Amino acid sequence: MSAIQDNLCTVRQQINEACARAGRPANSVQLLAVSKTFASDTVLDAAAAGQRSFGENYIQEAVEKITTLRELRVNGQALEWHCIGPVQSNKTRMVAEHFDWLHTLDRLKTAERLSEQRPPQLEPLQVCIQVNVAPTANKAGVEPEAALELVRAVMRLPRLQLRGLMCIPDAIEHDGQLNLIAMQALFERVTLLHAQIGRDLGLDPAWWDTRSMGMSGDLGAAVAGGSTMVRVGSAIFGSRPKTSANEGL
Repeated sequence: MSAIQDNLCTVRQQINEACARAGRPANSVQLLAVSKTFASDTVLDAAAAGQRSFGENYIQEAVEKITTLRELRVNGQALEWHCIGPVQSNKTRMVAEHFDWLHTLDRLKTAERLSEQRPPQLEPLQVCIQVNVAPTANKAGVEPEAALELVRAVMRLPRLQLRGLMCIPDAIEHDGQLNLIAMQALFERVTLLHAQIGRDLGLDPAWWDTRSMGMSGDLGAAVAGGSTMVRVGSAIFGSRPKTSANEGL
């Protein structure tokens, strides 16, 4: 077994233990392996251990991997690619044409471009709205109150399927725990709004199911705070290769 496969086993065990402490089923939290800056053969190594979902920040770099590994299957299913980095307006078509998920939606203009550019033969792009639950920090995302208006607008766009919210909280030893509590409260508010709009549009409320929060350093706290998807990179793949600050943006 390779180091990456060993690391995957360790992270999965950490998730299971965090779920047990929180009184949650182990399968209630999905592991997203953040493979940004790592080569395709590293993804192959993780896929051999049963990892199917991968997160990428740099869009051009990611598209190369997605194209290279298009035929790869894990338990009979294609790899699932999640864009977890910022999306500039000139890169929305690449996201719409190649990714399965986008976690960092924070503007209606971006949502409209993605909806227009999503190829009709593909399933709708699964999207999460990124919320800035730490307004004193220099983080991306919409303010919590603005998230409600963005939800209303995005739910009406074709070729997109709104799945939930994403956040990057402060460090847990500072205000991160409070951020996670705020995120949980916002998710509950948006759930009511989503159900109301969904009834009017004939949408299945079961698709509103995702709280993308938690990374290597705050995994346990995020699971306790209700996360359904944790984004883990270095704990699986090790230290990241050096890369240009502008690569793949």
